[in-house]
Amino acid sequence: MTRPLEVTAGDPDIVLPALRSALGGGPAIMPLPEGADRAGIPNEVPQRVALVVQTSGSTGSPKRVALSADALLASAAASEGALGGPGQWVLALPAHYIAGVNVLVRSIAAGTEPIILPQGHFDPHVFLEAAAAMDHPARYTSLVPAQLASLLGSVEGNDLDALETLRRFDRILVGGQSTPTGLLAQALELGLGVTRTYGSSETSGGCVYDGVPIGATAVRLAGDAVEGEIELGGPVLAEGYLGDDERTAASFYSDSGMRWYRTGDTGELVEGVLRVTGRLDDVIVSGGIKVSLAAVERIVRSLPGLSDAVVVPRANDRWGEVPIVATTASASPEGLLKAVRTAVGVALGPAARPAELVTVEAIPVLASGKPDRASLVARLAPPAG
Repeated sequence: MTRPLEVTAGDPDIVLPALRSALGGGPAIMPLPEGADRAGIPNEVPQRVALVVQTSGSTGSPKRVALSADALLASAAASEGALGGPGQWVLALPAHYIAGVNVLVRSIAAGTEPIILPQGHFDPHVFLEAAAAMDHPARYTSLVPAQLASLLGSVEGNDLDALETLRRFDRILVGGQSTPTGLLAQALELGLGVTRTYGSSETSGGCVYDGVPIGATAVRLAGDAVEGEIELGGPVLAEGYLGDDERTAASFYSDSGMRWYRTGDTGELVEGVLRVTGRLDDVIVSGGIKVSLAAVERIVRSLPGLSDAVVVPRANDRWGEVPIVATTASASPEGLLKAVRTAVGVALGPAARPAELVTVEAIPVLASGKPDRASLVARLAPPAG
């Protein structure tokens, strides 16, 4: 059996009622940002699917993650249990991302009205005004690290009113990418209730809080290794990828009666606590958005004089990680960087724009003749301290 699929704008005021209907058995929905490519989207989906979230894959090709109402509500129940009960939420994330949808699902499950911030650029002062207007005894929000950094910047200079408003949140969930240690330490030192989350669209969003799985979520490493690919299981898993059986079969599988999702992330499990250590591929997460370094490199190398360019990641306190370009080009680095950022931004979006272009005497290579990326990462790492 099938059910209709309604493609909606990513406007939260549109998504919220449509999502409420979808969770209750109405048409499934697929929220998209303005200008998104709608080619190939079917008019109907399998009956179990309530929500489709479109996200980019490791090569930039779109993935359409199909989620059931059961999975979304299981995620909301697990989160509510981990947080200590239902509450009111501030939506500061786009409603076409799973983290934004999750805020809406949790609000629907709790029977509370979310406070929805204006879409677009995150303004910490607007956020603080919205937070100050909350009237529920339990208060929550979900942010990416860059948003948390902006909020902490806004309370500098001993702005006690702003700080007290942030302290009134029972929990501030921070996910979408690795949270810089210094940022987390600063938030905790200020007395904020910050929790790091881990998950993806394929797991109905965050399902591991501060390294510990929530609800009925299960975590293991492939092959029961000490360190390896992270696998997640439980009722929060997606049905698969809409219209892509091959990709679904590669990412989801069943073992002893439980479905598991291969995340593509690497990690360690120490006494049941998960620590994410990296990716199996070359994808970084910058400001909560996945960026394929290979895709960035292809664009950069297509520009005049940059055929030998190599793109590697660099840790960044604000964005988590950012792309960096290394090249032997002799032209002005400032001029080249401007051209690179423009070309990459147009092709792949703002989050993919390299933060810096570094001229090196020679690109280090391996015995195979391929660029020695590990050597470049070490050489171009930000200075300690």
